[in-house]
Amino acid sequence: MDFMQAVWLAIIQGLSEFLPISSSAHLILPSEILGWPDQGLAFDIAVHVGSLVAVILYFRQDVATLSRAWVDSIFERRQSPESHLAWYILLATVPAALAGLLFSHYIEANLRSMAVIAFTTIFFGLLLGWADRRGGGDRSIDQFSWRTALVVGVAQVLALIPGTSRSGITITAALALGFDRETAARFSFLMAIPIILLSGGYKGMELLDTPSVDWTLILVGTVLSAITAYLCITLFLKVIQRVGMMPFVIYRLLLGAVLVGLIYSQSG
Repeated sequence: MDFMQAVWLAIIQGLSEFLPISSSAHLILPSEILGWPDQGLAFDIAVHVGSLVAVILYFRQDVATLSRAWVDSIFERRQSPESHLAWYILLATVPAALAGLLFSHYIEANLRSMAVIAFTTIFFGLLLGWADRRGGGDRSIDQFSWRTALVVGVAQVLALIPGTSRSGITITAALALGFDRETAARFSFLMAIPIILLSGGYKGMELLDTPSVDWTLILVGTVLSAITAYLCITLFLKVIQRVGMMPFVIYRLLLGAVLVGLIYSQSG
């Protein structure tokens, strides 16, 4: 992977990590269309670290408030709406963390095909459109309970399947439960923090066996991913209040059609 490939892949990852459009569906296109090499484990961790930095910086006040409330709930037995929300975010992380430990190797070996990604891109795009039209209610962040958090957490398990989109499926679940668009997106983004930390730590253990790392590309990937992800979060939260999720649904359907076209062209 050369420098410009690293630049474009970092930008793609940063943009697609938090938009409900599937980062895996986008990262497969450069390799399939342009013949780019696999980005490698070290670079994959780097761009996810960049995404993590972006979401923590954007929600830094929320993260600080929730962290303090969570610590107080443990050591001082002081309960508050903020401590409850912190526990709900952690609860919502558990299903995907367990599923990742149990099934990640099977998924890597069997479900990373373009056919799977094309199907999930289209199917979960349609599901997002349905949830946005049916749901998108007026429930706010303080109306989350352990039940609703667990439902969204179970939905996040589906994001292990390439093409699903972690943000897409969690926003879909929250919308279907009647939460408003901003609340659905905010809870999804806050959920990203512990799951990216766990995923990065798990992959980081595998990185110990990697013989050499190009630290220039790692730095480029981290910085560009962080910048694009931060801008993406900012714009996304403004856009969905005005236009909803339908632009992303349409985009997913078009992207899925492109992937289907690639499949048929290769088989012919």
